[in-house]
Amino acid sequence: MTFSPPPQTSDKAAASEPALVDPFGRHVSYLRVSVTDRCDFRCVYCMSEHMSFLPKKDLLTLEELDRLCSAFISKGVRKLRITGGEPLVRKNILSLFKSLSRHLETGRLEEVTLTTNGSQLAKFAGDLRTAGVRRVNVSVDTLDPVKFKAVTRWGDLATVLDGIKAAQRAGLAIKINAVALKDVNEHEIDDLIRFAHGEGHDLTLIETMPLGEIEGDRTDQYLPLSRVRADLLERWTLDDIPFRTGGPARYVTVRETGGRLGFITPLTHNFCESCNRVRVTCTGTLFMCLGQEDAADLRTPLRASPDNGLLFEAIDAAIQRKPKGHDFVIDRRAQKPAVGRHMSMTGG
Repeated sequence: MTFSPPPQTSDKAAASEPALVDPFGRHVSYLRVSVTDRCDFRCVYCMSEHMSFLPKKDLLTLEELDRLCSAFISKGVRKLRITGGEPLVRKNILSLFKSLSRHLETGRLEEVTLTTNGSQLAKFAGDLRTAGVRRVNVSVDTLDPVKFKAVTRWGDLATVLDGIKAAQRAGLAIKINAVALKDVNEHEIDDLIRFAHGEGHDLTLIETMPLGEIEGDRTDQYLPLSRVRADLLERWTLDDIPFRTGGPARYVTVRETGGRLGFITPLTHNFCESCNRVRVTCTGTLFMCLGQEDAADLRTPLRASPDNGLLFEAIDAAIQRKPKGHDFVIDRRAQKPAVGRHMSMTGG
């Protein structure tokens, strides 16, 4: 069962909504929306193997997700990223992409992108391109099939690589994301660079983020990217560049390959000074900062009235509470995450 987008008149009526500006003068123009907390992998740094997922009644419907995204677009959001869990396991998710494409056609939205584990990409790549998606981020932490299975618990590397190939054939730009994990893939970074850049893809390395309880100790996983970069400099020439995609990555060009390499460092380097993004969970909870617990309920005003007045008020009030930065830290004494919710709940 699919849905039809709301009439264009409702979008036009909201066009005069004031832009989202936080207390520090940063314009919020980038929204990341989780469409499900469910995933067909169980990555060791992301969630427990035996997860309890949200009841479906708590999730926003596809119609509500469309309305919520459209409300943010009417207030100046120009970039939209669909996340999960694994977004492509959400039933009828393609209809949401098709509906949101109307904002691309009017020019009010610059792009709709997707973060995925790649498991369903071979099935959806062509249709995503038709629906207006031009870029996807795919998680590949290791090119060793045995390690890949161990890291993801349920994943299959060959399936993901087939999905990447399908995305290439569909004409999608691809960025490979890899979480740096001590004693797991720290000696594979060179191989990941050669693989990604050899296929014409960007590669971004990410420090493990202390969100949600997992089996094991995050201090055993944590690999500072400052150490990774220092190690890479022994073999590669890394030239800093001003390239930005709207996210937190800081990029270099690897001179020997000509490809881009990004670093996301929530622990070793606070990347908040230019933060222009907020996140909404699949239950309609707005997090103004990934590394803070403060949040705003948007589901209640969304469902309270078919008019967006209450929703706009809730969004405006929340943006005025957006903090200057996050407080990510791995507590080595208590071995607890800095933030209790799992990444799959907030959206990757």
